[in-house]
Amino acid sequence: MDLAEYIRNIQDFPQKGILFRDLTPLMGNPEAFSYAVKSIADFFKDKKIDKVAAVEARGFIFGAPIATILGAGFVPVRKPGKLPFDIKRKEFQLEYGMSILEVHKDAIKSGERLLMIDDLLATGGTALAASELIESLGGEIVGWGFVVTLKDLKGEEKLKKYPLFSLVNLD
Repeated sequence: MDLAEYIRNIQDFPQKGILFRDLTPLMGNPEAFSYAVKSIADFFKDKKIDKVAAVEARGFIFGAPIATILGAGFVPVRKPGKLPFDIKRKEFQLEYGMSILEVHKDAIKSGERLLMIDDLLATGGTALAASELIESLGGEIVGWGFVVTLKDLKGEEKLKKYPLFSLVNLD
């Protein structure tokens, strides 16, 4: 299945000069969505994954069903102020400003094996920050799964220490 057919390009979003890759058509198509979720889960099925961690918000859409398929727990990596319990946070630089990710301190036990999920890999800043946050709690990252990788933004370079899997590679 060619998932690129289900990705819409939106110019100048969220700001002028950015080409946004909109995955909502893919998520809205039952066959494409199911194919994406199952394909990522299948790639990592033999990695003995304890939990799937996914980055807010679109990562949740793919991460939760992948966790279910893998028989793993789910860890939400959230934006600030969304988690009600003791949190660990990570500040990081984005292409267009600073950002923060948070996770519950008790979401991960030391030595647990985690699969990281997000919808799209661009510059890699968010994924690297999420990785560092998970590792600071003792989690072992077994890999990253993405629906889309934007190759020309070279995010893979920031994540070179992790196995990466992406269903669609775009320039």
